[in-house]
Amino acid sequence: MPKHVAVIMDGNWRWARQRNLPTSFCHKDGLRALTDLIDISCQWGIRVLTVFAFSTENWLRPKLEVDILMNLFEWELKEELKKFMRQNVRISVIGDSKKLPKSLQKLKTEVEDITRNNSGLQLIFALSYSGQYDIVEECKSIAEKTKDGVIQPNDITEAIIEQELETNCSKFPHPDLLIRTSGEQRISNFLLWQLAYTELAFVKSLWSDF
Repeated sequence: MPKHVAVIMDGNWRWARQRNLPTSFCHKDGLRALTDLIDISCQWGIRVLTVFAFSTENWLRPKLEVDILMNLFEWELKEELKKFMRQNVRISVIGDSKKLPKSLQKLKTEVEDITRNNSGLQLIFALSYSGQYDIVEECKSIAEKTKDGVIQPNDITEAIIEQELETNCSKFPHPDLLIRTSGEQRISNFLLWQLAYTELAFVKSLWSDF
């Protein structure tokens, strides 16, 4: 059984178009699929589940759709918090949180703090995240520490780099398995450093059908 599973939840738009439904329907049904996956991960003893919920590129989508997604994320965290506590799930959010709505930033901090001591599944939401962003921010942090004399250039190792990446919130930062739905066969700027030795599974099902 893999310790860490990462998922690119792809195909929501196509799922809605196939059914002549508004985009908001596919996102709501996508949340149901995510809830099912969280339940299964808890049952099977997976330690970390990282879901690519919103990329930095997604900010370029129409404002209405972005607002719908932000509201859904906030609703999901509020509505599912009691269940997360019952399931012993720890919540972490990675990505550029400064771009998130203020209310979501506040809720993110509260939920992370409330679930911090839970020891079951760690559920990591990648929100406003990209692998390139993660690596750039890590480089900036190491450059600052080098400039301040905290570390020397020759001290920089893979372990030092991993300490500065967003996934340093987890004991298992490297996914054993990446699943992407919808039949697309690419990783779309997700966990670029962390996926070095990950098994990749591309499935044809659209996310809401997965």
